Amino acid sequence: MTTINKEEIQKFSKLANEWWDVNGKFKPLHMFNPIRIEYILEEISKHFKLNRNKKLLLKNLEILDIGCGGGLISEPMARLGGNITGIDASEKNIKVASLHSKENNLKITYLNKSPEQLDEKEKFDIILNLEIVEHVDNLDLYLKSCYKLLKRNGLMFTATINRTFISYIKAIIGAEYILRWLPIGTHDWNKFIKPEEMEKKLSDIKFSTNDIKGLEFNPIFNKWKKSENLSVNYIISSFKN
Repeated sequence: MTTINKEEIQKFSKLANEWWDVNGKFKPLHMFNPIRIEYILEEISKHFKLNRNKKLLLKNLEILDIGCGGGLISEPMARLGGNITGIDASEKNIKVASLHSKENNLKITYLNKSPEQLDEKEKFDIILNLEIVEHVDNLDLYLKSCYKLLKRNGLMFTATINRTFISYIKAIIGAEYILRWLPIGTHDWNKFIKPEEMEKKLSDIKFSTNDIKGLEFNPIFNKWKKSENLSVNYIISSFKN
């Protein structure tokens, strides 16, 4: 059994060389990154009761970034002291990420693998599933694999898109066809998952939800913000019981 969707991998492999172009195809993710990182660090600090120097907030924490792409989240986490392993089913993405991290003198372990292919003996304090679950096959297997890779009381972040009428208008019609933020066909609305569905899946495999937040784009300030509105983008912080 596998979680790899070959069509999705091919789609992102074609764009691999654009990961670090802030004005390229992944510009939306570069804009999205600050609010994602802010939220993740807040939740990590609360959950692990960290009171450290912010520059090395993540020191000694083992972090797995699944679907790491070119390393847009892995690199900031590494700069904050985390021991980062980034995995991606696209070999091209891993090559781009590895090269970029070396150019920036960052020690990150990058592997061309999916979560079910990792050795379950290796355990992580934190797992990042950011904008990845809507691109995988067999979501149940994917989440169970994450559970096995996480330490007891370990923290997992799952960021994805709600399956609503407004998400179809904003995330597909708006972002892909009108604003051209993303290549047409990047998302399949039918693969979007409602927050309550995701929470149920997580609960079924013994995850407990710490927090859930919406992430909204503010066109006036041209940046993203946290919100209680879960109708489009949302992120769940959960821990392993």
